[in-house]
Amino acid sequence: MTETHLREQMCLLAKSMFDRGLTGGSTGNISARTSDGGLLVSPTGTSFGRLDPARLSRFDARGVLIDGDPPTKEMPLHSAFYDTRAKAGAVVHLHSCHSVALSMMTDVDADNFLPPLTPYALMKLGKVKLLPFFLPGDPAMGEAVRGLAGKRSAVMLANHGPVVAGKDIEAACFAIEELEATARLAMLTRGLSPRLLSDAQVRDVVTKFDVEWDT
Repeated sequence: MTETHLREQMCLLAKSMFDRGLTGGSTGNISARTSDGGLLVSPTGTSFGRLDPARLSRFDARGVLIDGDPPTKEMPLHSAFYDTRAKAGAVVHLHSCHSVALSMMTDVDADNFLPPLTPYALMKLGKVKLLPFFLPGDPAMGEAVRGLAGKRSAVMLANHGPVVAGKDIEAACFAIEELEATARLAMLTRGLSPRLLSDAQVRDVVTKFDVEWDT
């Protein structure tokens, strides 16, 4: 994929998520690896609904900003995923409503944030780690991701929003949308005793689809 195409795809996918209410205002950030090992990153203070391909922050392979507007203040969070997961080709962070709501519930499993309601979140995300609350922009968020040693492709920042790394920009966006959809199901069925996938069914999904499943 050419860099021009990648820039356009990043902005198109970001606008699609914005238009469907997955993040609002100037919230959320998105990044992707370029063919030369650099990064394209959404600038600070920008809206997913109006990203300009020509103004994306451009980093070289050494991590030096060489073009575009100043990047999101969540760069330590993005860098942590790229530095610890060799397969990461893109990172997306949203402030999606239902996942944030679920993160506020006191009885969720911090090691496996999403309940096993459907196979699709398992397939696209593996286990999602719930991290504690950090102030927005706090570099400690990146350190918390580094502390996972690359074992998770997705984390949920408590009272803040999900962050997902994928092999490419499309995979990362699809995965974070699945995270939000599963969180929405969890909130809709909360208190209704939904029938979850059994441990055996979860193992079958993990095995059949070769899911990265940190135990």
